[in-house]
Amino acid sequence: MGKVTGFFEYERVSPSKQVPQERLNHYNEFVSLLPSDELNRQSGRCMDCGVPFCQSGCPLGNVIPEFNDAVYQGKWLQAAEILLSTNNFPEFTGRICPAPCESACVLGINKSPVSIEEIEKHIIEIAFEKGYIKANEPLIRTGKKVAVVGSGPAGLAAAAQLNKAGHEVVVYERDDVAGGLLRYGIPDFKLQKDVVERRIKLMEEEGITFQYNANVGENVEISTLLRDYQAIVLAGGSTIPRDLNLPGREAKGVHFAMDFLKQQNKRVGGRKVETEEILATGKNVIVIGGGDTGSDCIGTSNRHGAKSVTQFEIMPMPPQLRTAHMPWPSYPMLLKITTSHEEGAQRAWSVNTKEFIKDEQGNLKALKVVDVEWDIDAATGRPLGFKEVPGTEKEYPCELVLLAMGFLHPQKEGLIEKLGVELDERGNVKAVEGQYQTNIPKIFAAGDMRRGQSLVVWAISEGRETARKVDEHLMGFSKLPSKDAVAYA
Repeated sequence: MGKVTGFFEYERVSPSKQVPQERLNHYNEFVSLLPSDELNRQSGRCMDCGVPFCQSGCPLGNVIPEFNDAVYQGKWLQAAEILLSTNNFPEFTGRICPAPCESACVLGINKSPVSIEEIEKHIIEIAFEKGYIKANEPLIRTGKKVAVVGSGPAGLAAAAQLNKAGHEVVVYERDDVAGGLLRYGIPDFKLQKDVVERRIKLMEEEGITFQYNANVGENVEISTLLRDYQAIVLAGGSTIPRDLNLPGREAKGVHFAMDFLKQQNKRVGGRKVETEEILATGKNVIVIGGGDTGSDCIGTSNRHGAKSVTQFEIMPMPPQLRTAHMPWPSYPMLLKITTSHEEGAQRAWSVNTKEFIKDEQGNLKALKVVDVEWDIDAATGRPLGFKEVPGTEKEYPCELVLLAMGFLHPQKEGLIEKLGVELDERGNVKAVEGQYQTNIPKIFAAGDMRRGQSLVVWAISEGRETARKVDEHLMGFSKLPSKDAVAYA
């Protein structure tokens, strides 16, 4: 639990970061690690709260008070063992998870919660530095082969757990490198790719095989997987973005956010951009969508040297503090100011896009929008619908619009259609909650492909749980831990 009176004595302190003027000149991470004495104080803030709601707030069921206590005592090996018992990739979650555990922290009722995410990142980075993290290939193999389709966080977690169980695992990735959105969806200034590469290298040393440029259903025959593997895990993610089918959508300069971000990640990684380049340099940029992907577009556009960056969100502006409709320990929908927002952007809420305006050459030159007014349910605080506010139509000059409104469902063409797996009403692969098995017994589904667009921590959780069910399917039982059981005692 850390220090008995720590939460009385110490305030929450965040690590230092480069000022915007400096970090806009590069794509590297810019958040420092905490000094050892401050890290000791921050872990010491973890209180003896009786029931650690942080653990239930975490989809992985991380054993948070125990690793906080180990950090406070300077027992880094123990802290790493506790953390890794429930989380395969704390170096990812410690950087890009929105930390629902902190929203559920008991200390957060009336003070700033414990810096759980930051402590998590420190544990794994110090563990790597001290040489605690080493390849650990299974001593005994089961003779069973499992194919994992997709190398995002869900696929990687499933592969890691199945390999621990002794199965031979082959991961099929249609891109040229592993990582999924970790690699090509999240900018390097939030997650440097050497962090991803370090983990992939470790997984290869543990016996996992990765096949790249392998698009199952296209250049890899589905019959090959069905014939050669005793089980298949579908972890391809939710990849079809929401679109805005409005007048002028065909204008040159309207792009999906992920196409924009993927290109930049390729440039930073020294890889060739094979499609028409999307650059924000010298342009008035408008980002439509108020989530993390939209924020990533802001940070990237500013690094390109955009003339201006504006972010529109159709929903009303979130509150800065919890309301009666967001009681602790639920995850609150609060106003979020990211590091990209700090670097410069105009933001507007309750704005609906009406038209993409193009010039005679077909190039985007402006965006027509209108303000909207939301009808809010007084009992739940949920928005019921909106109406346009008369007389509020405006045109914003812009040469680049980035659509960052989330994703609908996985790509159906190719793999899913040819496999014949059932889909749910939202277009995701249908697999029973808690079983992860599709209508084809040897085929399982995990992550965004099954549950829809979600958090990285949910993807890892689903990958782990799916691996356990695959192991049960292959062996009749599984020794892999369930998130419902305390993995460390």
